[in-house]
Amino acid sequence: MKRTKDVVKILLKLGFTVLLIYLISQKINLGQVKKVFLNSEPSFIFFALVSYFLSQLAASWRLLQYLHNIGIKVSYSYNLKLYLLGSFYNVFLPGGIGGDGFKIYILRRKFQLPTKKIFLAMFFDRLSGLWAIGLLCVCLVLLIPQIAISKVVPVAALSTGTLIYFFVLRRFFPDYAKHFISSHFKACMVQGLQQLSIIFILLSQGFAGKFSPYLFSFLVSSIATIIPVSFGGFGLREYVMTHASGIFNMNQNLAVFVTLTFLILSTIAALPGIWFIYRSKEFANPPDPEEAKAFEREADKTASFDDVNFK
Repeated sequence: MKRTKDVVKILLKLGFTVLLIYLISQKINLGQVKKVFLNSEPSFIFFALVSYFLSQLAASWRLLQYLHNIGIKVSYSYNLKLYLLGSFYNVFLPGGIGGDGFKIYILRRKFQLPTKKIFLAMFFDRLSGLWAIGLLCVCLVLLIPQIAISKVVPVAALSTGTLIYFFVLRRFFPDYAKHFISSHFKACMVQGLQQLSIIFILLSQGFAGKFSPYLFSFLVSSIATIIPVSFGGFGLREYVMTHASGIFNMNQNLAVFVTLTFLILSTIAALPGIWFIYRSKEFANPPDPEEAKAFEREADKTASFDDVNFK
């Protein structure tokens, strides 16, 4: 039954991705997009790749702080290897256990902490990234005249949301609220480097217009990919960007080029993770989904959830 569910889920994702690609193809000229790719300046694409990879180093650093907060004292190098391996799983094995699932399995087995505690560390790590996207969105809204709302509204919404977010975290999840400012600064660093990557991708086309509509639309498309309806957000990002192009007077072909190039760069950046599957003793013989779930069920019978510090 479980295998049938997994197959159905993959087929649904595949079908939805194909549908999105078809809808996008009705809005843009694929031949023009191909020309945009062929006319790219390689040096700026390289800078975009470097910037994206640096964002992954910063993301690993951010996650490391959340792990330290719950007593998992691994080194940065160990966590980076685990992070890269997780990225490989997310990109190349989307139908399996998943990058976060693999990281939880490895850390659970190594440190004998409750799965829930490690899962929450991963969850709040991702949530800090979502907060950083919200912050950058508010900053960019102030620079886009087409968004005809009072500038006070997004600033007030972000400020209120941040205060509520902090107090809920501090009240109910104090272990994960440690070093709140530094962990969220790192989240801003991650998103800032990815925004820099988008700027380099635009510069590869000799772009001399306003960056803010493209950057804002890309952030919105990133939020959309939280909904797991396609593989790695492929098709969904492009669909959002083509619609945003009509609102902000962006070049649709260039907008799609941005997201497709970013996808290619993120795929390339995930490739080093393959080394840790075949050459690393620390992460050898990764589990299949059923093995990982069975391990978690058995392990959690012997571990108390009392050390998850809810108040």
